[in-house]
Amino acid sequence: MVDPISAPTSEKGYVGPSSQWWASPDEEETPELRWPLNVGVYDRMRRQDAQVISVIRAVTLPIRRTAWRIDPNGARPEVAQQVADDLGLQLVGEGDRPVLRTRDRFSWSGHLRLALLMLTFGHSVFEQVYRIDEAGLARLRKLAWRPPKTISQVDVAADGGLVAIHQHGQNGAKGAKMGVERLAVYTNDREGGNWLGQSLLRPAYKYWLLKDRLLRVQAQTVDRNGMGVPIYEGSKLPDSVTGEERTQREQKEMDAGLKLARGLRSGDSSGGSIPNGAKVTMQGVQGNLPDADKPIRYYDEQIARAVLAHFLNLGTETGSWALGSTFADFFTLSLQTVAKEIADITTQHVIEDLVDINWGPNEPAPKLVFEEIGSRHPATAEAIKALIECGALRADQKLEEHLRTTYGLPAADSETAREFKPAPATTSPPRQQPQEPRPGRP
Repeated sequence: MVDPISAPTSEKGYVGPSSQWWASPDEEETPELRWPLNVGVYDRMRRQDAQVISVIRAVTLPIRRTAWRIDPNGARPEVAQQVADDLGLQLVGEGDRPVLRTRDRFSWSGHLRLALLMLTFGHSVFEQVYRIDEAGLARLRKLAWRPPKTISQVDVAADGGLVAIHQHGQNGAKGAKMGVERLAVYTNDREGGNWLGQSLLRPAYKYWLLKDRLLRVQAQTVDRNGMGVPIYEGSKLPDSVTGEERTQREQKEMDAGLKLARGLRSGDSSGGSIPNGAKVTMQGVQGNLPDADKPIRYYDEQIARAVLAHFLNLGTETGSWALGSTFADFFTLSLQTVAKEIADITTQHVIEDLVDINWGPNEPAPKLVFEEIGSRHPATAEAIKALIECGALRADQKLEEHLRTTYGLPAADSETAREFKPAPATTSPPRQQPQEPRPGRP
């Protein structure tokens, strides 16, 4: 019998108070980045700044581009096949097969794109929706996305486990509450019970804000000083005009001159007239204008550094491409980690839930896997042939399936397979010996 003291089965500590999100507003020092205000800030960052969207696409597009498959992982063939069909993916080692109809079916590519929004907002929430087929089995119909701006509350247990997520109501209706048993929640850098996570853009916010302000100042500087500021100098009045009349005429001319200067524009039909003796000049800046390019470039570099995307700064930060491969290796490793986290969450909260509903919790479940991002395949046909001939490899079914999967070749078809016949060796005609030159001839 196991001693319960040596093998505790319950928790005494906690990570935060239950029934609500544990993090207080004091956890975030910047007021506008406290949830839920930060959702709108991160949304503006990804929509308004070219460097920010480049960083996000550099992180997400390779993950979306790589091949995702279902590994049977010891599950029965029919179980693995149904999971692969429901997710619209191929089985490991399986060649391309006809794609099922996509209408009213789950789309993995669409789901992956929305799941990766956890990097932008810190979290991405999905609600499981099934349909019952003719055999009475639950089939995955969709993972319905619940946008971050619609979430009103997150219920968390004392041990940090997720309990439920609430949404704002629409058109006066009561908001929805979804229990954890029907949710799949992707969270970036979750700590304890913080199921809202942390945005990948959080370290870049300061530089984005300073860059945005500097860009506005730079635009105003060019706009105001590109052709100079119009200055109107009034005409000299006769000495006979004195007193109140002189003051009124001077003020009247200054008002007209101010209106003329403010309305000065360039164009084919632009022009103006001024009194005799008056003058309009374009006053430029005295001295040098501040150079905003360097700080703007620096802010762009820091935004890229926030996600290890140093290669986006090549040519500006380092001045050369010599370190490109090193930067790319670190960046690829970070993408591998993100993809692995997505695969684990999908396996635990989508695939295993689907298997539990249809076959029970004791049924072995497949798992989601992906090809190595940025992987290279240096094993050419000549290299594989040499490895087999020297005995380092043996040509078997698994090797063939792996090579077909790796190089995107169709699955083997035993009915139409043809026996390989090497081409007959060709014999070249004998070479003619060069004739010796005759005596007396050059």
